[in-house]
Amino acid sequence: MFTSEQELEDRLATPSAALAADVAGLDGDLVVLGAGGKMGPSLVRLARRALEAAGRGSARVYAVSRWSDGRAARALADDGVEVVAADLMSGGDLAGLPDAANVVFMAGAKFGTSAAPYQAWAVNAALPAAVARRYRDSAIAVFSTGNVYPLVDVAGGGSAEEDRPDPVGEYAMSCLGRERVFEHAAAAYGTRVAILRLNYAVDLRYGVLADLAATVAAGEPVDLTTGHVNVVWQGYANEVALRSLRHARAPEAFTLNLTGPETASVRRTAARLAAAMGTKASFTGGESGTALLSDASRCHGLFGYPDVPLDTLIGWQAGWLSRGLPLSGKPTKFAVRDGRF
Repeated sequence: MFTSEQELEDRLATPSAALAADVAGLDGDLVVLGAGGKMGPSLVRLARRALEAAGRGSARVYAVSRWSDGRAARALADDGVEVVAADLMSGGDLAGLPDAANVVFMAGAKFGTSAAPYQAWAVNAALPAAVARRYRDSAIAVFSTGNVYPLVDVAGGGSAEEDRPDPVGEYAMSCLGRERVFEHAAAAYGTRVAILRLNYAVDLRYGVLADLAATVAAGEPVDLTTGHVNVVWQGYANEVALRSLRHARAPEAFTLNLTGPETASVRRTAARLAAAMGTKASFTGGESGTALLSDASRCHGLFGYPDVPLDTLIGWQAGWLSRGLPLSGKPTKFAVRDGRF
């Protein structure tokens, strides 16, 4: 159980021996683009500590963002991360960004894009073209999303990497556009690319479990229409992103589903959260036979199962809310079924 945000940050930034071994085999520095988002600060801090553990303390970790949250930027600088303030959408050619042999691309636009779909396409598809040109000689790990797949039968085990994408809505379409642009870089420039289709990281301050726990704590009914979901511990997701740099390839990009092994029942998960918080959950609606689900067995075969299982995450999440620790206020909207975010 965690008693503070600092304890959570320390846990997220503790590298495994496997991560340290993999970053030891990387050459050069690391630049993380879009590092100011929900996952970015913990990923760059984890990278910094993994390099230290691997005996590569001289390698630089650059965290690039507009840094609207100055406190986050200062905290990273205190941890030895080189913070770079830059607006990736300023229209420049990105030449001023630091050189690095390894790149993690985290920039993206999702919420609010149903009202301004052009914003999704600009950030999710046009920006990657500029990034691919700037870092054409680097290895690039690209965060994508399971939203590029269609809703699938909840009994089918989820979409696999070889399944045909069929995105619902312009946000998901633009994310497939991001993948296609980086795939073009792999084919045309020989840029080594790894594409990570992530389904719902859990950090306790945000994520599907935080959404469900907050709904239960507020005495509101949980909508069961989207009755099944994949989640994964954010620390594991960040480790996989960094370790995937060693699997980046060309001319065909390496593509990987990134999530937990369970098809989690929303009803059962909410009930378990409620019990752990000393209350009861109420529900509305009925479970649909389809949901956005991914088969991450390839990921688990390469990198092992997530080190924090779902049962532990549920206990941690209930304890987090019970202690009055903060939430980000940024819901996942995992229940959205029409692609409108």
